[in-house]
Amino acid sequence: MTTILVTGGTGTLGRLVTERLRADGHEVRVLSRHAQPYAVDLRKGGPRLDEALAGVDTIVHCASSPGGGDEEAARHLIAAARRAAVRHLVYISIVGVDRVPFGYYKAKLAVEQLVEESGLGWTVLRTTQFHNLVVRVLEAMAKLPVMLLPAHVKDQPIEVAEVADRLADLAVAAPAGRVEDMGGPEVRTFDSLARAYLKATGRKRLVVRVPLWGKGYQGFRSGGHLAPERAVGKGTFEEFLGRRSGGGRGA
Repeated sequence: MTTILVTGGTGTLGRLVTERLRADGHEVRVLSRHAQPYAVDLRKGGPRLDEALAGVDTIVHCASSPGGGDEEAARHLIAAARRAAVRHLVYISIVGVDRVPFGYYKAKLAVEQLVEESGLGWTVLRTTQFHNLVVRVLEAMAKLPVMLLPAHVKDQPIEVAEVADRLADLAVAAPAGRVEDMGGPEVRTFDSLARAYLKATGRKRLVVRVPLWGKGYQGFRSGGHLAPERAVGKGTFEEFLGRRSGGGRGA
């Protein structure tokens, strides 16, 4: 069994990756800003990062922040991984980071390039958006009496546990470079996802599609973030909502 470090190991994805790897008998270290004994802010690096990587064979890099700092964090992680002679760096990215000119996507693409040029053995997996993320967006939109949705935008949400299983498999395999994308089972209009969310939560909102502007919106509207040819996910959005709500009713 190998020693594997999971960055962002307390997050939505990283926690499930950690659980799967430990269930398979691997020694797993969880690195995050607050998880002891490997509490490290990757954006700052430092000697504690070197301590966390001592004896590590593989890194699964799940830590990410839409607020910024991913590139700086990746540079610190890669430098420490080189010093520790880490064999394999696995990175989770997003479908469309090279097609949609959206700020967070640009940062993810930049990290991909750092990983590829790191000199380490590497694997990059891109997936479509997690069900959890879509629900968080819809929750925010449902705070108003009218849900204003971006017009002509579709999505292809995927079950995070399926992504965790795939990452765990990649982590214990040989470095594979850029592997095939992983998309959810269905490409859906955003308003159909909103209506499914409203039905599952018992909310009543008027749904209005609003055309937006900007290159990022055009990228999403053109479907740059979708992978219909790689619709390999099994769990549907409605199944996720059913598990999440447990039949509860919202306001």
